[in-house]
Amino acid sequence: MSPRFQLTDLRVPVIQAPMAGTATPHLAAEVSLAGGLGSLGLGAANAAQAAAMMAETRARLGSDRYGVNLFCHRPAQADAAREKAWLDYLAPEFRRAGAEPPARITEVYRSFVADDDMLRAVLAARPALVSFHFGLPPAGHIAALRDMGTALAATATSRAEALAIRGAGLDLIVAQGHEAGGHRGIFDPDGPDECLPTAALLAELLDLGLPVIAAGGIMDGADAARHLAAGAAAVQMGTAFVACPESAANEAYRSRLAAAQPGDAVMTRAISGRPARGLANRLTALGEAPEAPPLPDYPITYDAAKRLHAAAGGSDYAAQWAGTQAPRARPMPAADLLALLGREICLHLPGLGACQDGR
Repeated sequence: MSPRFQLTDLRVPVIQAPMAGTATPHLAAEVSLAGGLGSLGLGAANAAQAAAMMAETRARLGSDRYGVNLFCHRPAQADAAREKAWLDYLAPEFRRAGAEPPARITEVYRSFVADDDMLRAVLAARPALVSFHFGLPPAGHIAALRDMGTALAATATSRAEALAIRGAGLDLIVAQGHEAGGHRGIFDPDGPDECLPTAALLAELLDLGLPVIAAGGIMDGADAARHLAAGAAAVQMGTAFVACPESAANEAYRSRLAAAQPGDAVMTRAISGRPARGLANRLTALGEAPEAPPLPDYPITYDAAKRLHAAAGGSDYAAQWAGTQAPRARPMPAADLLALLGREICLHLPGLGACQDGR
């Protein structure tokens, strides 16, 4: 069965990155209505919350023309000694915020590989695109999603991961360069990582026979046109949309993004337990300190960060995900940003089909 959604359906070849916790139904709907593809990150939601988000997005859109993203990490392995050591290390930070550290931390997000309730919720909602991050789900999950006609994609940070995506029968590869904000989609966070930039990774994947979506460090139409000219079928942009009023970013996040300087977005494991790029703060510095103990598994580490941030507020311990080009974010409504991106892409790449046929 051919997928109901094709990248060629887009009037503007831009996918709004799913950004779990930051992308909202309002943002996703506005992007899709403006000619791109809006997306929801479901990795931080349970099945009931995901169903509500998808229902709201469909109601705003009047169609299923949006994407969802699912986390396919290895379920966390609890290690009481390691978790206690991390909480002991953070105890002064909790007390600095006027709180006591929790007695224990747990796996706050359930992996899609072990979440049949989430599978049923997505099958019922029938979004146009389903993408996977941190790896691939079981073959049965893929088959069920394929049978409903959705397009399927997954994040690759290397050629080996892209080959696995092709081997699993998916339709699209998201090439996530090292510049990208948020969680790195690497399948094995403890394995080797070439840290390839977006352009280099894209070039490595173009011969695999699947459309490739370039992601990482893309902030305007000139950036997008460069990757499209190099062979990308579309681009995925996240940090550029955080500044939109429709995102869930709070005022502290928006203020830090507006004040970001080159080099402020660092790759860290200290917030969640997996590599992720965000704006540097007190917690990222603590994670880099020589005396920092080994981290608990993802997402158990995330539980500690969330509790510390809840106690302290502000930005010292917050997950303010952003890519290396964060200083170039342009705050404006999502529909205006999509229209601007479309004009900029056509200015730099007038031969693009969408520019020639007026879509």
